[in-house]
Amino acid sequence: MGLLLKVLVTEGNMPDGEAGIRLLLMIMGLFPRLRLIWADGSYRGKFADWVQCLGQWAVEITLRNADVTGFQVLPHRWVVERTFSWFSHSRRLSKDYEYYPQSSEAMIYVVMIRLMLRRLAPS
Repeated sequence: MGLLLKVLVTEGNMPDGEAGIRLLLMIMGLFPRLRLIWADGSYRGKFADWVQCLGQWAVEITLRNADVTGFQVLPHRWVVERTFSWFSHSRRLSKDYEYYPQSSEAMIYVVMIRLMLRRLAPS
């Protein structure tokens, strides 16, 4: 559905794989039904190896076809892009206004709560 379960905002210089490991360490044991993680090509290597050694989840890496130039639709990528689009409807998330990462995380949770409430009780 594209709804977020947990958010981790990091510094811009942290590699995606390292942030992914940190996020999975935070959610370990919280979501027992979670079995599959979709990730893009930046999560290959250390992250995918770490998850495989853990054995708790499976990682499915979605890669672009190197032979195709220009735009191409990637499987499951639209779910992520749609979620980012929901963030753009919130003025506080349209730009990087927050100074602290915790404030950014809180605003993302507020936007997701508002979205879920609108789905539960449409106007």
